[in-house]
Amino acid sequence: MIRLRLKRLGKKREVSYRIVAMHSTSRRDGRPLEELGFYNPRTDEVQLNIPAIVKRLSEGAQPTDTVRSILQKANVFEQLNA
Repeated sequence: MIRLRLKRLGKKREVSYRIVAMHSTSRRDGRPLEELGFYNPRTDEVQLNIPAIVKRLSEGAQPTDTVRSILQKANVFEQLNA
């Protein structure tokens, strides 16, 4: 199963994340199938590749809870239904 989840980057106490598509059995910081966006929790900066995310979701990828909340704030699920 393909999951949309966060991949941790940065040093201690200066963390940022990439939103990636990965197999559910692979490790957190392993090699992703595709990088779909960026999330910085310290500044609440979010950059998303929305067409690629919509494509992955339509193919059946399941987001984790944290990624789901990021995508809901960016109204990605509304574009999936349209």
